[in-house]
Amino acid sequence: MLFWRYSSVLRRPGLGAFVGTMFFARLPVTAAGVTLTLHVVLTLDLGYGSAGLLGAVFTIGSAVGSPWLGRLTDRKGLRFTVLLTATAQGIFWLLAPLLSYQLLLGTALFAGLLTLPVFAISRQALPALVPAAERRTAYSLDSIGVELSFMAGPALAVLAATRVSTSATMAGIGVAMLLSGLVLWWLDPPIRGAHEEPASAGERRPSRREWLTRPLLFVIIVNAGLTIVLSGNSVAIVATLENNNQVGFTGLVLIVWGVASLIGAVVHGAIPRSLRLATLMVLLCVLIMPAGLATSWWLLALLLIPAGSLCAPTVATTGESVSTLVPAAVRGEAMGLQGAAATAGNALGAPIAGAIIDVSGVEWGFAAIGATGLLMVAIGLSVRGARTGVARQPVG
Repeated sequence: MLFWRYSSVLRRPGLGAFVGTMFFARLPVTAAGVTLTLHVVLTLDLGYGSAGLLGAVFTIGSAVGSPWLGRLTDRKGLRFTVLLTATAQGIFWLLAPLLSYQLLLGTALFAGLLTLPVFAISRQALPALVPAAERRTAYSLDSIGVELSFMAGPALAVLAATRVSTSATMAGIGVAMLLSGLVLWWLDPPIRGAHEEPASAGERRPSRREWLTRPLLFVIIVNAGLTIVLSGNSVAIVATLENNNQVGFTGLVLIVWGVASLIGAVVHGAIPRSLRLATLMVLLCVLIMPAGLATSWWLLALLLIPAGSLCAPTVATTGESVSTLVPAAVRGEAMGLQGAAATAGNALGAPIAGAIIDVSGVEWGFAAIGATGLLMVAIGLSVRGARTGVARQPVG
């Protein structure tokens, strides 16, 4: 049977509970951005520029804090990091409805620094829960959960904010963060496999120069390019539909993209061998470019299916690649660097797509983000193939 790999992975002790917990733990995190935007615009009665500034400050904090939290997890353990970040997030989101815009802006950086690192936790724990031969299937399963979280979290936030209030939604996010942290603290998933435990408490931690290799830098750069493409894709979709006077079909097109990505993830984890990261990323970038030629919502949806089917597999492959390139003792910091790159790319994608669309026209939006993704692959390949670099020898 094609999907026997999934049944084999899910039979691993504790994996099913961990995957389910991570799905629900991601929901408040994925709902955070749109909730902040709606609160500033609808409740504080300020403009989208003010909302964008608040979101940017929060994003900067998250990008800076991600590697630090990963290093903290490596040193202090998962429970310490979860307790710290869940408490900080609970306090911020429960108090946020009471704060003025100026106070929100002042505290957003610290809230971003202490974001509950649910994505990094998942990527760090999976290698400890499954053997190397099953990691691709496990990361594919994780990417399915990520897709579902991003489909459900923002939608639930918009529904709650518009039907109830943004203040209640923010408080709900705070409670959900605290509950997620409590469950993760109780589960305490391993961050090292039994075969990866240190020989002694005094085991030397590898220096950054030893593990930050050229192949790892390649993965991090490509991961940043991937999130540039995915972030810019959303802007290009809206711009294309608005240009065709069909902006009301935005949600439907995004659903088609998400379903294609889910199907791609399922197939990626089920087949015995998959494409390399560079090949997946190049194909995604090339296949997304023709979407700018769409003259109707249904044609746009059809043109996005091939690229969408490669989205989750590429995401899964980045996580799997990092897990194989670094020692277990520094896996948290490495996953944090990957997360920081993803956050930075996500912040850059929309402005890049928007600027190109404003200057050159709607039809060039998808071409621009695809070309940017290809440029990031080229940069990554040049770094990986360089004779001088962070490390003398590549890993893997």
